[in-house]
Amino acid sequence: MAQSGKSWTTWLETHWVMPAYAGGVLLGLLIAFFGAAVNTMAGWLYAISGVMLAILLISIWSPRRNLQGLQIHRHPIRPISVGEPLAVEIWLENLTHRPKILLEVRDDVPPQFGDIPTTAIAVIPAHTKHTWMYTCSPSRRGLYQWPTLSLRTAAPLGLFWCQRPQLAPTHATVYPKILPIAHCPLIDRLGVSTGIRWQTTQQAQNANEGLTRALRPYRWGDPTRLIHWRSSARYGELRVRELEQLTADNQVLIALDTRDHWSEVAFESAVTSAASLYIYSLQSQLSVALWLPHTGILQNKHTVLSALAAVMPGDQADRARWPNQALIWLSPSGHVPQNLPPGSIWVQWLESTSASKSNTTIHPVLSIDPAQPLLEQLQAEIRVS
Repeated sequence: MAQSGKSWTTWLETHWVMPAYAGGVLLGLLIAFFGAAVNTMAGWLYAISGVMLAILLISIWSPRRNLQGLQIHRHPIRPISVGEPLAVEIWLENLTHRPKILLEVRDDVPPQFGDIPTTAIAVIPAHTKHTWMYTCSPSRRGLYQWPTLSLRTAAPLGLFWCQRPQLAPTHATVYPKILPIAHCPLIDRLGVSTGIRWQTTQQAQNANEGLTRALRPYRWGDPTRLIHWRSSARYGELRVRELEQLTADNQVLIALDTRDHWSEVAFESAVTSAASLYIYSLQSQLSVALWLPHTGILQNKHTVLSALAAVMPGDQADRARWPNQALIWLSPSGHVPQNLPPGSIWVQWLESTSASKSNTTIHPVLSIDPAQPLLEQLQAEIRVS
């Protein structure tokens, strides 16, 4: 019943105006005085009723007018990992010749971001901008989008509330949590050779000229040494060179099983492990890639972490070819594929603390116990059946 009443008041506030407590009292007094004036035909009662009516009409019209002429601008949101603060910056520009006063601003973020961010603004002078910055801590990875920001006011008299959603679409990318792995026998065992082909790859990555394959728009995190300044000046935006990279055949390849047989906790742990192993390999200056059934092989850091932010159990596709090189296979216990390439390592998530470790595979196995800290287990030695 209370929820229904709240929904009704919210609808009234967003489509018209909603009387505050003082506005409701004044509206009741107006009805009482006008009724008394009709019964007694007293002129002073009509005068009081007229003054109250004028105050109410001004209070109904002014909040709606106060919300008009405001334009919302958003600064792009930098991707973050779970556990890090998400910084949001919003500009409210007053395009009118009158100041906007006594505003309440609310950003309509997804529920995973915690409490709804809200701020109060005393005044925005004519033809000026007001900057609002806040941080929040998303509790889950994902690709989030929200279209609106809500403005609310009861100015100038505080008798009627008026709220209007403003179109201000934005999106935020929340990567999986990255564990600070100090050493990882899992990665070190699979390894990458240091032969001539790997050296050629390193040369391509460190080159400042030559070996250019294509130009693309700048993305956050790209090294500034790869910016092609002449093309950037021509197009009016930063352009980055994509260099040819010769990858060794035995690069580190992390593969995540996305079939729909995971528990929610185990799958989130597997995604965290995939992201952490990927970042550890990059920090170790290894050639590393991620394989997902519905995307195939991914190599760019932002692309890999964005794919891990969005992946869910059941994301299956037949168009991705099964890799023919050794890989790290992340899956629940008992779900190792028959055609796992030779030299691969299987990381299995036990379904419960009492589940027995599988011994039915010829591949090295790392068993993840849900009751133990994940970081310590990723840094543990693997066993060979």
